[in-house]
Amino acid sequence: MSWIVLIVSGALEAVWATALDRSQGFTRLGPSVVFCVALVASMVGLGWALRELPVGTAYAVWVGIGAALTVLYAMATGSEPFSVVRLLLVAGIVGCVIGLKVTH
Repeated sequence: MSWIVLIVSGALEAVWATALDRSQGFTRLGPSVVFCVALVASMVGLGWALRELPVGTAYAVWVGIGAALTVLYAMATGSEPFSVVRLLLVAGIVGCVIGLKVTH
């Protein structure tokens, strides 16, 4: 169950990172609220997962999932340029996250 919570928390990291960008320095209410809710939920989930998972592994997985999803979303929406090299690098992050899970 800790791994599921950790993965959801990593996805919420991507949500709050994207909302932070869209809040335009907290000048837009909607994205600012989404940022705050997603941030708290992400941290609570990470904290919960840390009860059973080692901190180094859990944090690396949390960051990796959040970073990969944030980049993929930005490329899908056109906020960042798409390239095969960028996609391969994101796949490398995902591969490392899977490797941490497998070796746990």
